[in-house]
Amino acid sequence: MGRALLALGLAGIAAPAAWALPTFNEVRADYRPSDTLVLSREGEVLQRLRTDATVRRGQWVPLAEVSPALRTALVLSEDKRFYEHSGVDWRAVSAAAWGNLWNQRTRGASTLTMQLAGLLDGDWRQGAGGRSVVQKLGQTVAAQVLERRWRKDQVLEAYLNLVPFRGEIVGIDALSRTLFGKAAHGLDEREAAVAAALVRAPNARPALVAQRACGVLREMQKPVVPSCDALDLFTTAALQRRAFDGADGVAPHFARYLLRQPVAAQSVPSDAPAADAAPPRRERVTSTLSAPLQRFAVQTLHQHLRELRGRNVEDGAVVVLDNATGEVLAWVGSSGALSQAGEVDGVLAPRQPGSTLKPFLYAQAFAEQRLTAASLIEDSSAHIPTASGLYIPQNYDRQFKGWVSARTALAASLNVPAVRTLVMVSPDAFFRQLRALGLPLRESGDYFGYSLALGSAEVPLLHLANAYRALANGGRYGPVAVTPVQGGGAPRAATATPVAAPAVDPRAAFLVGDILSDGNARARTFGTDSVLATRFWTAVKTGTSKDMRDNWALGWSRRYTVGVWVGNASGAPMHDVSGTSGAAPVWAEILGWLHRAGAGVRSRPPAPPEGLVQAAVRFGPEPGGARLIESARQEWFIAGTQQSLFAIDNVAEQPMKALASGPNRPNPAASASEDGLQAPSPRILSPAPGTIVALDPDIPPNRQRLQFAATPVQSQAHAGLRWRIDGRVQGRGAQWAWLPWPGRHRVELLDGGGQVLDTISLEVRGAGLKK
Repeated sequence: MGRALLALGLAGIAAPAAWALPTFNEVRADYRPSDTLVLSREGEVLQRLRTDATVRRGQWVPLAEVSPALRTALVLSEDKRFYEHSGVDWRAVSAAAWGNLWNQRTRGASTLTMQLAGLLDGDWRQGAGGRSVVQKLGQTVAAQVLERRWRKDQVLEAYLNLVPFRGEIVGIDALSRTLFGKAAHGLDEREAAVAAALVRAPNARPALVAQRACGVLREMQKPVVPSCDALDLFTTAALQRRAFDGADGVAPHFARYLLRQPVAAQSVPSDAPAADAAPPRRERVTSTLSAPLQRFAVQTLHQHLRELRGRNVEDGAVVVLDNATGEVLAWVGSSGALSQAGEVDGVLAPRQPGSTLKPFLYAQAFAEQRLTAASLIEDSSAHIPTASGLYIPQNYDRQFKGWVSARTALAASLNVPAVRTLVMVSPDAFFRQLRALGLPLRESGDYFGYSLALGSAEVPLLHLANAYRALANGGRYGPVAVTPVQGGGAPRAATATPVAAPAVDPRAAFLVGDILSDGNARARTFGTDSVLATRFWTAVKTGTSKDMRDNWALGWSRRYTVGVWVGNASGAPMHDVSGTSGAAPVWAEILGWLHRAGAGVRSRPPAPPEGLVQAAVRFGPEPGGARLIESARQEWFIAGTQQSLFAIDNVAEQPMKALASGPNRPNPAASASEDGLQAPSPRILSPAPGTIVALDPDIPPNRQRLQFAATPVQSQAHAGLRWRIDGRVQGRGAQWAWLPWPGRHRVELLDGGGQVLDTISLEVRGAGLKK
């Protein structure tokens, strides 16, 4: 009688906790997988990414999507009378009590409902020493409460999703995908038997798991090998498999970036915790990415990189932005399996942008009215004095075009005119312009100097593409968005840009866009039929960094801005990859896909903003020649800067010769001419003494030769000129091209007899070049 009263008292203590158990809907709502699903704007799953390293838990699986074989195996293994009892199997309890009385080993009396009660409330869970009497009574009461409130199918569904199986694996989805590499609905009888066996002994040896699985199969009346040897081998292999990767999909880098961003205020429910509380982990996140576009961008990049593998190229990145909203429509961070550094996100990695910074430089010069699109700039050898020596820019093809208009200089990507333009603007002012466009430059303008015009700073593709988007939006800069600005759905037609700040004069932005869309203006470098010539209106700029380590193509249409980077994450140089063979084909393919006929997306030239006028211009003849500098045309001008004729009236012959020759210095040698008068001995004209040669970012290594020149020989005594560098004769003749290597060098001009006629010193900075 005393023991009965004690039991009733303990049950009374446990009853309040049992009645506090959650409902099925509450359990389902509180469930959190260890992975987060990133959805496209269309609602498709783009990426699965593990966000909880403490447990391996998949998505919640409805009972209807669980294999019938597994449901049968689990009930036979754990609770044969599951559909008959009301939470407690009293027959099993009686059998267990009778077995304990006679010290006989019997099957446990815990039902699936009682086990679920232990999973829902830690008070009922079994500890290392077993359950106490209070726990057993409480679990019994809780199971009966669950059966009154829940349906049988809900009990079984919750149990399958919450039960620990092995190690960190919790729930049937994680188990199925980890050990069997398939969804829960695809488990066959043998796999279901192994899963059911793991419920009772999650961390048992494979042989014991196989033995119990063999027993489950017999109870299911399925034919098995009597010794279960085959099942033993199968179970051992399954328990060693880890098919459930931490990430799976087509946007891994974007998913990591997205999940690092704070939860948007409008997406937080009204009953959310206080602002200082940690934000809840999100099970599904809808992004701005377009699933069809993302898949096409991945496929296009991979296909093009395979074609370039013979040129030592293995990495690339793509980003596509909606001009109106700044929404990221595609984000490809790497070439995946093609790369040895697939985890590096090429969209965010800082790289040297090469000539892709030139549009912002010319936009600033136009806005400050230092240049017009028709202004003439000399593309010739330039030795620009700096605090550390002479800066000598060169063009990509090592050739100079003479006098060209600013339109041609930008569209054809000529380096020397760009550096001359930066001299007008100043590196510090250009640095401030780039920062206003959101480019995260780490150093000041003085640090980069005039090389900033040629992209010596490092910037990420995402920021560079968004700066180009500002040009597409008339100079208005705004942030990018990775969650939908106005809800999901397909990319929308261009509307008002949200929260944008003026960063570039809209008139200058239009001029740059008009120039970069001009196929005739770029023809002097790229030809008239390059991959940059699309069938619809686009503005595009390519760039190549030092030693061909980075190749870029960035441009926009009326609706989209597309940025592409191609190179090697390791920094290794590519082999003979130009702007039109590296990133530009990918850029053209993606924009072509976006504007494909029948898609309802057209791209027309933008309308000019107020303050611009169009006027006819003509150009004078080239200095010393009869050919015109450029053909006559209609040109856009900021109002008040227009003029009808652009010509060079007075050109000083060889204007840089004095600088190239260096300061006056004593003539080390002289000889007598045939008539007895002293003839001056040859001297070094170029390079100038103290020259510092910085190997140019946009020039292939095999073209990086330094031109040596001496004054003509006026006496036979000085015939047979030779050039000696650091004690070794390297070249002959008054004109000679030297392939430089880093270091400080002493250059001597010798005559045929070995007499030193002139001497200079110079320094070469940058990577070494192979002969």
